Amino acid sequence: MIMTPQEMLIIVQSQLAIDLNCSIDDLNGEKDSIIFVEAKENPGCRPFPRNDRYFEILSMGKSIVVSATPERLTIAKTQMQGKDRDTVFSLPFIRGLYLHFLPDLKRIKPISQPSNFSFELLKRDEVVGMFDVVQRFDTAIIYDTNLPWQTDLAVTAKKNGKIVGVAGASKTCAKLWQIAIEVLPDFRNLGLANYLVNRLTFEILERGDVPSYDVIASHVASQRVAQRSGYFPAWVTDWRNNFEGFEV
Repeated sequence: MIMTPQEMLIIVQSQLAIDLNCSIDDLNGEKDSIIFVEAKENPGCRPFPRNDRYFEILSMGKSIVVSATPERLTIAKTQMQGKDRDTVFSLPFIRGLYLHFLPDLKRIKPISQPSNFSFELLKRDEVVGMFDVVQRFDTAIIYDTNLPWQTDLAVTAKKNGKIVGVAGASKTCAKLWQIAIEVLPDFRNLGLANYLVNRLTFEILERGDVPSYDVIASHVASQRVAQRSGYFPAWVTDWRNNFEGFEV
């Protein structure tokens, strides 16, 4: 049985609280309030790269949580306190926003397969063995031994025996996965991306885990794929940051 929306939210917020070194209550604070916490690599945090100077800003639609190392936390407090949400997320050291989508468990339904294509579900060892696919679909497939995570599950679309689209998912911690999609230009706008993401989403949900679909805010086409596949925007973070001119 697939989890309830509330169960999914608890899983997601519990992980985000570990990653940010905040509490679940911090993530659900008063609308537009800003909560500053010192960054810390807690046990169980997702293994995303962190430098000695670290900064992340996140909002799930209510409060804003800023997690940073001491110097950057001081800069953030100076620049953000007393500012409204739009000003905070537009500060010059925040270089773009990242939207994170979750499956809408109240409305998501399996999408029918597009006709005239064949589809295959692949596990990690099968993905690794397809070196040419890894190279041609490097947006959807992660295979880099320098990273602490790889593509663990993928669904491929084939036309006349040739792979023309791939949705890949990487398990980044105990319960959360990240999904990425790539379809060759000649086969776009045929419903492949929607189907592949939707199919992979159900594969993950049926394992009792939570998939997310993450996209840069300017990538409107990818956001449409998320919505058509049964997702809703759940939280926003900074995409990149640059403190040049702010730090000593």
